[in-house]
Amino acid sequence: MQLGVRNLGTNQPYEPVWQAMKQFTEQRTEDTLDEIWLLQHTPVFTQGQAGKPEHLLFTGDIPVVQTDRGGQVTYHGPGQWVAYILMDLNRSHLGPRALVTAIEQSLVDVLAKYDIQAQPRADAPGVYVGEAKIASLGLRIRKGLSFHGLALNVDMDLEPFHRINPCGYAGMAMTSMADLLPSVDITTVGEQLIESLKHNLAFDSVLSLGDQLP
Repeated sequence: MQLGVRNLGTNQPYEPVWQAMKQFTEQRTEDTLDEIWLLQHTPVFTQGQAGKPEHLLFTGDIPVVQTDRGGQVTYHGPGQWVAYILMDLNRSHLGPRALVTAIEQSLVDVLAKYDIQAQPRADAPGVYVGEAKIASLGLRIRKGLSFHGLALNVDMDLEPFHRINPCGYAGMAMTSMADLLPSVDITTVGEQLIESLKHNLAFDSVLSLGDQLP
């Protein structure tokens, strides 16, 4: 199977990308190529379907968007790679749990390239280094079609996470690759993330679809 990749770059506002994901998912057919959209958002808090307002502590000047993914509240901003995974799970013969496992393994594999020992947790989706969370997951599956995806903290300002209870956990520690390494090249990490997702989601090849939304 071939995987289409859109590298949308930096400074992407959340809501237009979210609306494009929904439109893509609603309009796709059984022949539509599966896609991953790789990007960095402008600062935003997103509240999942199960999100509770008490987990928003003092959001300040950062907007809050109520969205339709699973999970609670999280933060997106510059220096964090977001990968939106738009797949036909029926065609791939993947169930929701298998999709989550493949995404988490992809993140663990990328971090291992930097000698960062990371692991998922059964009680809280995402990937952790010790007790600190370095990557978050939030998916939506509609009629066997997935959208939304993952966020990996590479080299970002983590202060906004103190304004919320990340993923609904009070006091959860957050970390980034830059906190754990003397230096990190965010472009290289993005390329490695795509390659790791391709491998763990069992795609044969990648087709570049440019740097624009469909």
